[in-house]
Amino acid sequence: QVQLVESGGGTVQAGTSLRLSCSASGDTACISIMGWFRQVPGKERELVATLTNGGNTNYAESVKGRFAVSRDDAKNSVFLQMNSLKPEDTAAYYCYTRTTRPCSGTNYWGKGTLVTVSS
Repeated sequence: QVQLVESGGGTVQAGTSLRLSCSASGDTACISIMGWFRQVPGKERELVATLTNGGNTNYAESVKGRFAVSRDDAKNSVFLQMNSLKPEDTAAYYCYTRTTRPCSGTNYWGKGTLVTVSS
């Protein structure tokens, strides 16, 4: 199993920046991908950005050019640098990872950190 703990959320004004961090523990040797999802009340959780072990990234169209995902594998951590924040970026942000062989193929989520962007 993998445990994920996020930090760095808060309330900021539109146009400013925020950096989220997530630290993984447990079966970290089996991690194949790390990233971030977000969710607002009444809507489904949506992908924000992911980064595979091979360095491939995937971003939501709405954050391309503004957000950047990065990893520090030595520290089993993933980060989300969010620039030019907009009120529509307000959401609970969840750290995400997926394990692969020799562990089971399982998705894991953190408990979430709230980001509020005021106009």
